[in-house]
Amino acid sequence: MNELVTVFGNPQLMLGILVFLAATTLAFTLMAGVRVRRDVKRRAASLAVGAGQGGTIGGARGLRESSIKAAKRLLDYTTKHYGSMDSKDMKVLRRRLVQAGFYDPRAVSYFFAGRTLLAIGLAVGVFIFAPLLISTEGSKLWLLVGVAGVAGYVGPSMYLDRRIKANKQQHLSGFPDFLDLLVVCADSGLSMEAALDRVGRELADGFPSLCANIHMTNLEIRAGRSLTEALDHLAERLAIEEARSFATLIQQSTELGSSITEALRVYSEDMRHKRLSRAEEKAYALPAKLSIPMMVCIFPVLFVVILLPVIVRLMTHHY
Repeated sequence: MNELVTVFGNPQLMLGILVFLAATTLAFTLMAGVRVRRDVKRRAASLAVGAGQGGTIGGARGLRESSIKAAKRLLDYTTKHYGSMDSKDMKVLRRRLVQAGFYDPRAVSYFFAGRTLLAIGLAVGVFIFAPLLISTEGSKLWLLVGVAGVAGYVGPSMYLDRRIKANKQQHLSGFPDFLDLLVVCADSGLSMEAALDRVGRELADGFPSLCANIHMTNLEIRAGRSLTEALDHLAERLAIEEARSFATLIQQSTELGSSITEALRVYSEDMRHKRLSRAEEKAYALPAKLSIPMMVCIFPVLFVVILLPVIVRLMTHHY
């Protein structure tokens, strides 16, 4: 009772309590209002999407949809323009895109649009932000802008080269396993078409790029293309010498009437020996590659540990 009398008898404490209660009530009211408004907006948006009408809610949604439509029209025009071109350079670009893992028919248009936007974006970004970060004169600024534009123009091609190199490495690693599984399927009595389908599904987890190319080969065979022609296209997409030799092997075995199973078994053993030889070559090259890190990182530390006590004794005249 004495504490209550003390609390109610202190006007400053009472004023603080009232202010705290008023602020808490106002905060909870605002939070409830914001939550209700958010729920109403969400329901209205779901109703607008479910109605399937072309109208939009607010100017932001309309601007976003118009931007998406403009981008689609630009990509369609670029696809139509470059799709009609059948020059040698365009064929090389399409082959590189397929080897890099881009199988979309609009990949060429995406490539050119991305290269143009990246070159312009990097040049504009350097032109805007370079004077803010470093002190550049007129000629240096335009030189940086030109370098940024060239980097943006060349960047997608370099990215394609890296993707092609990574896919080739994956194909080289998975091709011996691919041949081993083909031999097993051929020994079990499956035809070459059925064996390709089965092996492609088995290699999906370990070698996704190789699996995608094998699946494309199966689709070509189902569409009516001959096995030899489909395997030639597979070798072109994989871009490795082993795949070309495999296509030639199947073609010669089919034309000469020899056993495809025996030919596959011999070629599979050859692929395993080649993979083992590549692994041994990398192992033998490892000491030569480690010599430079050892000279740069380990030997200076050893010299410091050995010579530092001597230098300290010489400096302090305790030798």
